Amino acid sequence: MTMKPSQKEEEYFIKLEFEKKKKLEAEKNKRIMEEEKKRLRDLHHMRCPKCGMTLVEIDHMSVKVDRCASCDGIWLDAKELETIIQLNQPNLKRWLKLF
Repeated sequence: MTMKPSQKEEEYFIKLEFEKKKKLEAEKNKRIMEEEKKRLRDLHHMRCPKCGMTLVEIDHMSVKVDRCASCDGIWLDAKELETIIQLNQPNLKRWLKLF
């Protein structure tokens, strides 16, 4: 004789299956987002935000800054401006004393 599962048993297994599908979907979405982020980074890495041409790293006062080969725009990464300002403090103070 076959036993028919109770209502609670059916609900339990439906809930387990739903949670499993939900977890798989979340993992799939995370993987897709990571792949898209990598694709966009590779597409825009070392490209000028203004004109899209190649950026060249130049050395300015021992700080590597990015310069566009086409429009001559200068682009700074995080903390590069602060570093340049700190390196220029003595010159900045002399310049401000003139006023």
